[in-house]
Amino acid sequence: MRIHLTSVFVDDQEKALRFYTDVLGFLKKNDVPVGTDRWLTVVSPEDPDGTELLLEPDGHPAVKPYKEALVNDGIPATAFAVDDVPAEFKRLRDLGVRFTQEPLEMGPVTTAVLDDTCGNLIQIAHSS
Repeated sequence: MRIHLTSVFVDDQEKALRFYTDVLGFLKKNDVPVGTDRWLTVVSPEDPDGTELLLEPDGHPAVKPYKEALVNDGIPATAFAVDDVPAEFKRLRDLGVRFTQEPLEMGPVTTAVLDDTCGNLIQIAHSS
């Protein structure tokens, strides 16, 4: 069994697509109209046939309070692996990305947390 698809709820799919591709560096995989929304997925350029991230509209009434509670408590919606957290932190900060947690070493793991501009906190992490 493998993870094929996971999702992050976004408040604006087009804005999310720009952020996740132009800023974070993912590649658009699928973009299929589904009513007023889209089946919109991105993938890592390092594994274009790997796990897809669905940029899922946050229109369900339960989603916005859930997202707000996570953000208010500083809890990331998901985490992405990077090779070097301090380097990625600097690259993204130089692009104007807002971080809620600067790089933090916790034993063998280093993390940082960013705001994806679409209502979520996202953790970047690497293990040494």
